[in-house]
Amino acid sequence: MAVFKVEKIKNYTIMSNHHLQNKNLSLKAKGLLSFMLSLPENWDYSLAGLVKNSKESKTSIRNT
Repeated sequence: MAVFKVEKIKNYTIMSNHHLQNKNLSLKAKGLLSFMLSLPENWDYSLAGLVKNSKESKTSIRNT
C-alpha cells in the first residue's frame, strides 16, 4: 500500500477520528463534515455557501 507524506506547514486540517469512525454517518456525510471542519470559523456555513464551494446540488447537500 502506498504511503502519502504531507508537509504540514500550512493549509492542512487536524481533526478527531471520532466522526470518521462513526458507523451512523454515511461516507458522504463524513466528507461534508470534514470539509466543513477545514473551513475558517468565520466562514458562511449556509446551504448556499456550501453549494457555492461544491459540485453537489443544494438538494444533495441538504439530504446529506
